[in-house]
Amino acid sequence: MNDGHPKRVEDYTNANLVLILMNLLWIFGVIWTHWGLFPVLVLAVALNHVITRAGVVRARRMLADAPRAAGADLRDGGR
Repeated sequence: MNDGHPKRVEDYTNANLVLILMNLLWIFGVIWTHWGLFPVLVLAVALNHVITRAGVVRARRMLADAPRAAGADLRDGGR
């Protein structure tokens, strides 16, 4: 019988990161052959900024949620 708990799934993070890298490389190659190196560098800097900014936003959200989670633990008696 099914006890309602799903089984543990495999972690495909590394495989997905490799696929993202491969796609990024061929897209950069196509842009480089059509428009040159400068647009590739601009796109790389823009992607780096977006990724860094997303990390900062995510960290702020985690810090903002931490006191609420700690307060909830105190309110329910530590259960």
